[in-house]
Amino acid sequence: MSAENTQAAALLSVLALEEREPDLFVGKTPGTTMQRIFGGQVAGQALMAAASTLPEGRAVHSLHSYFLRPGDPNEEIRYAVERMRDGRTFSTRRVVAWQRRGEKDVAIFALTADASAGEAPYAEHSLPMPDVPAPESLPTFLELLAARGDEARMAMSIGMAVEQRMLEHPFDRPPKSYPDTKSWTWMKVAGELPDDQAVHAAALTFASDLSLLGAGTARMGGGWGRTAGSSLDHAVWFHQPVRADEWFLYETDSPAASHGRALCFGQIWAVDGTHIATVTQQGLIRPLER
Repeated sequence: MSAENTQAAALLSVLALEEREPDLFVGKTPGTTMQRIFGGQVAGQALMAAASTLPEGRAVHSLHSYFLRPGDPNEEIRYAVERMRDGRTFSTRRVVAWQRRGEKDVAIFALTADASAGEAPYAEHSLPMPDVPAPESLPTFLELLAARGDEARMAMSIGMAVEQRMLEHPFDRPPKSYPDTKSWTWMKVAGELPDDQAVHAAALTFASDLSLLGAGTARMGGGWGRTAGSSLDHAVWFHQPVRADEWFLYETDSPAASHGRALCFGQIWAVDGTHIATVTQQGLIRPLER
């Protein structure tokens, strides 16, 4: 098995939940030196739990979620699904992720997802993809960060399952000023995923948390290693079917930041220019204590 397919298999193992009882799923966390679970993992697993209870032929078109507490990588995560609605056209699911803390269970994450079978479009439009260099012309993530040693170890361990080609060096970004405040990264799962739209949507959700909060400091410049960030909420709207194991362009920007919080937007296009998703996230941004 190639290294790429090994990484895809590792991501699939994270997204493959155990159904312990009806509407109760358990997710595992890969071994890590981090003190808390990567938020994209919890969001992706929760979306898989929701999708596992949907009627046949219905796919998630949007999710809205809140990070309530840091996830403990040494404790299992239980995803309890509530079937809020199964109408003629739409289905709605609410998922709460629980972990054990001492002698009690606490909620660490909450997600609401809406799904439908789709219908013939009446209004139809989308954003055009920006004209940026092709992913093959850019250095790999490992090449970009090889000289950073321990400074880059955490970023490389989190993002190993997702290949990234960045247009800027993440540790050395010049300050941006309005209206030129956007950043772009090419991404794809490192390997091949099965033809299951729920898996691809969950994988895209996982990847969408990798770099979005960095848009909140783009106007300051500098990049990684100067701030500590934590996601507060995360939302994704899926406009078209997603193929997460093929290159997609992730554009990020932040329209507002105040009171220690930054609101960040993301737009995602397939390599053929199809606008496939929109992402929003608000997170805490604080100076890194040294």
